[in-house]
Amino acid sequence: MRAVIPAAGFGTRLKPHTYSLPKVLLNVGGKPILGHIIEKLLDEKIYNATFITGYLGEQIIEFVGKNYPDLKADFVNQEEMLGLGHAVKLAVPTFDNEEIFIILGDTIFDVDLKSLFENKVSALGVKSVEDPSRFGVAVCEGNRIVKLIEKPKEPISRLALVGLYYISNTKLLIESLNELFTKEIKTRGEYQLTDALQLMIEKGENFSTFQVDGWYDCGKPETLLSTNQFLLTKRGTNRTIENVVINDPVFISDTAVVKNSIIGPYTTISDGCEVNDAIIRNSIIGSGAKIGKVILEDSIVGSNAVVSSTYKKMNAGDSSEIEFN
Repeated sequence: MRAVIPAAGFGTRLKPHTYSLPKVLLNVGGKPILGHIIEKLLDEKIYNATFITGYLGEQIIEFVGKNYPDLKADFVNQEEMLGLGHAVKLAVPTFDNEEIFIILGDTIFDVDLKSLFENKVSALGVKSVEDPSRFGVAVCEGNRIVKLIEKPKEPISRLALVGLYYISNTKLLIESLNELFTKEIKTRGEYQLTDALQLMIEKGENFSTFQVDGWYDCGKPETLLSTNQFLLTKRGTNRTIENVVINDPVFISDTAVVKNSIIGPYTTISDGCEVNDAIIRNSIIGSGAKIGKVILEDSIVGSNAVVSSTYKKMNAGDSSEIEFN
């Protein structure tokens, strides 16, 4: 089994945090998004992985090599963003067996993979959504997929593909990807993996679905924070710090220094942070950041950023109305 992890995107919706850091290395729940994915793979005894990198890809290569020596990793550079089908096609030379598991690099998931892999039947992770027009969708007869459509204009199905693809017939996938390019089959100007999978269905490949209720997208600030909430409920820390009120669940790195503050709930304080006289709720504080004398809520603070203010003194008389901007 080989995992294929597309991680070449610019992370436009997460600027300014992605100006200096690839989206997949943003901290959520105490570690980079990519770290959660890799550890899930290692738990399932998947030790071979191909990473499709692009923007700031050298940081991804360094992160994987430094933190996961047991993973046999290959890296492929995607110079042009021509779609997910294009990204997977670039990884084809690294395929070394008949099974692959494709995971989008900005997706946290909570699903039982063992039973999925045991069936040896190609399967796509799905979740029912209100607005299917933003996704590839699956049209099913029972549990069998009969048609796949990328970002449909009409709501033909509410079963959205959530970025988890188990392919048992790698040979047919490669053939279908090649056909996309030889026939210039594009959707919205890009080579889509969904279109290649549809070609596989038309050639007789059976695809089933598996439900992914625990699916957490990290593509926007608000979804990054909601994913942080989910992960902290699963694996928050239990630190006790003198003169600090901790409202669990939170993650506070052992190398972070926190003084005279109220932290949480749903707050991640990363490695090397310094937090003094602050109240922080539902926020992610990047590594090396310095926070002082502020109240933060629903916030994302990048690595090595400095956020500070001053407390105010006042003498307000009866019936006063004071507003600080």
